[in-house]
Order: sequence, then structure tokens, then C-alpha cells
Amino acid sequence: MLDGVRSHPIIVGAYVDSDGGICPMLAAHRHGGRTTFLAFARAWDRLGGTRHSRRATRRELHILTTQLEASLCAPEPADLAAAIAEHRALTGRRADDIHAARLSPRRRSDVAGALAHLERELDRA
Repeated sequence: MLDGVRSHPIIVGAYVDSDGGICPMLAAHRHGGRTTFLAFARAWDRLGGTRHSRRATRRELHILTTQLEASLCAPEPADLAAAIAEHRALTGRRADDIHAARLSPRRRSDVAGALAHLERELDRA
């Protein structure tokens, strides 16, 4: 991908544009990278903050090349499966915490009281 990014006009917000610009994934493909990583494409477009095709800024290209170079210098390959599992565990735990906070003991007693009231009203009806 690094060779492709350095060799082609890179765009954000689309796969290709009418001026010859291409996304980093296509640039990687044209330079021998045979992978499809949709999450990268989405993150790249999100970094650019656009849904329309445009040339990547110098800042965006600098971020991309710096990250690619850093990944090549890493002492050991990243264990993506472990990172994804850790992320899911953290976000799942956060969702549980939020749900528990919403149903605090006071809140649960309010809900229980409302249900009891409804049951009494139904019985009277």
C-alpha cells in the first residue's frame, strides 16, 4: 500500500474518480496487495470526513503514510483478532454499565411500582 500511495493520486470518499485518483486500497492492489479490508476503507473515508470524492489532503496522506511506516517497524505483527476481541469486550462491558446505570435500584423500584399500579388498575377494570 505504501508504494501505491506514493505512486498514485489518492482520493477520499470513493474507490476512483474521473481525474485518475484512486483510494489507498486500489493503490495497494495495483502494487501487488491482494486483500480486501472494508473496515480500512470506511475508516479512511471517515478520516476524510466526506462522502464525496476528493483528493486527499497532505495531512491525510501524512497520517496514512506514517501509520503504514509504523506498522512496518513494529517489533511483532499485531494480533488483530485479539485486538478486535478486546475492543468488543470493552464496548460490551460499557453497554452493560450504561444499561445497569439506567436501571439503578431507584429506577427499578419506580418501574416495579408502575407495573404494580397498572396491574391494580387492570384488576379493577
